[in-house]
Amino acid sequence: MLPDFWGDTDRATEVQKEQGSLQNAVEAWNRTYASWEEAELLLDLAVSEKDEATEREVAQSLKPLEQRIEGLELECMFTGEHDANNALITIHAGAGGTEAQDWAQILLRMYLRWAEKRGFTSEILDELSGDEAGMKSVTILVTGRYAYGYLRSEMGIHRLVRISPFDAGGRRHTSFSSVFIFPELDDTIEVDINEKDLRVDTFRASGAGGQHVNKTSSAIRITHLPTGIVVQCQNERSQHRNRDMAMKMLRARLYDREKAAQQVQQQELGGEKKEIAWGSQIRSYVLQPYRLIKDHRTNYEVGNVDAVLDGDLDGFIKAFLLWSNTKQ
Repeated sequence: MLPDFWGDTDRATEVQKEQGSLQNAVEAWNRTYASWEEAELLLDLAVSEKDEATEREVAQSLKPLEQRIEGLELECMFTGEHDANNALITIHAGAGGTEAQDWAQILLRMYLRWAEKRGFTSEILDELSGDEAGMKSVTILVTGRYAYGYLRSEMGIHRLVRISPFDAGGRRHTSFSSVFIFPELDDTIEVDINEKDLRVDTFRASGAGGQHVNKTSSAIRITHLPTGIVVQCQNERSQHRNRDMAMKMLRARLYDREKAAQQVQQQELGGEKKEIAWGSQIRSYVLQPYRLIKDHRTNYEVGNVDAVLDGDLDGFIKAFLLWSNTKQ
């Protein structure tokens, strides 16, 4: 009954959120269908009146319309429990020293550019700079509808082959970095965390953020003692806000761990935690002696390396979703 429904505030909020998501999806399809009908009517009119200028105008409008339809088709594949959530991306440099640390920074730029092109917002929560260049690790939050659904295709080891910019001899090097993707959990997901199991350390932020951030101990590091999971956040001016975000990251990691333990075969959220080295990569980015990026799970490959490193990942994402749905 209606009174009972509104009496359960948490349930009502959850239903309203789901209703809003479904309504947005329906409205997106309706807008796209209306644009398609409009283009079709305009084309019929142009053909009947032999108006070549209008025909060219319609032809130009079809490309972005096709892209919108492809995007909506992709969203139909998002059937995972948390596909609609925001995403936490953690990148770790692997085998390769400075080369791998530089590669980790290149991957960070690639995901930031992808998020920007899709209209998502991104925020660097924590970063550890490399010894000479690049970074040893970085965690970012990507906020947008189906951010996790899109980005879960990126979970795994990424391999780079190129002529090293750090090698005076101009030799070819192979580098590795790992990418872990976690959904940002909403407040309706309960993860039992005992405060007694936490060690909380404060320290001064090392990255950019202004005079206040760098001169006060506002950064937070939380260690979950039973599992050894460590998370930290240093992007906010407030120690309290850094702690809240670090706890969100910890909840996501612990939830991921529990799901992986329950569903070892499917590895729905955790993915396979492999050594960050040769033989375990999901994707190879070859810049020398030829230029090619290939996903080893789907066999999807692209020769336009620069476009991919500049954030053009949708082809790989679509191929992964089709491959993943086929496997299921």
